[in-house]
Amino acid sequence: MMMADQQGKKELEEVTRKTLERGGLLVDLYFDMESEKQEDLQPLMVDLLNNRLLKTPGIVYCTGSIEEPIKLKDTYSTNAQVSALFQDLWSLMYVMFTFTPAGVEIVKPPNEKVLKSSELHAVLLNIAQLSLEYNNYVLSRVLKKEDYDKVMEQMKHREELGKKLLEKKKGSD
Repeated sequence: MMMADQQGKKELEEVTRKTLERGGLLVDLYFDMESEKQEDLQPLMVDLLNNRLLKTPGIVYCTGSIEEPIKLKDTYSTNAQVSALFQDLWSLMYVMFTFTPAGVEIVKPPNEKVLKSSELHAVLLNIAQLSLEYNNYVLSRVLKKEDYDKVMEQMKHREELGKKLLEKKKGSD
């Protein structure tokens, strides 16, 4: 059994090394959660990590631990530390926006991360797209149907322009 563990560890190290060479990031994420019911916390945290975070595009793997819930004044609280290997900076940014961890620490690369202009351009366009989707969600709940449809038509044109700009940029690199 020990040899299988060592083999698995070597394979994990190799996947990590190759992903980092291709621009990946190894990151520690910290999540916290509160509930009035102690028994709800660990299943909710396991669901967050195993069924949502682990299945997020751009995450190569993640491992971690969940602390036992503790009693606060009127609620219970737990937290988790997760080490995650991301394919690229955008994948990390997406997780930060989507799952709002309480903290983050970049483990590797340890000193600096250099981005090509095209990579930064893609990240910025992805941020704009994510923001657009979030705004769409909010607007769909506050606008009248005819106003919402008008805004959606404007956003469709904006999305098409963004795609053209990204394709133009990729073609010039």
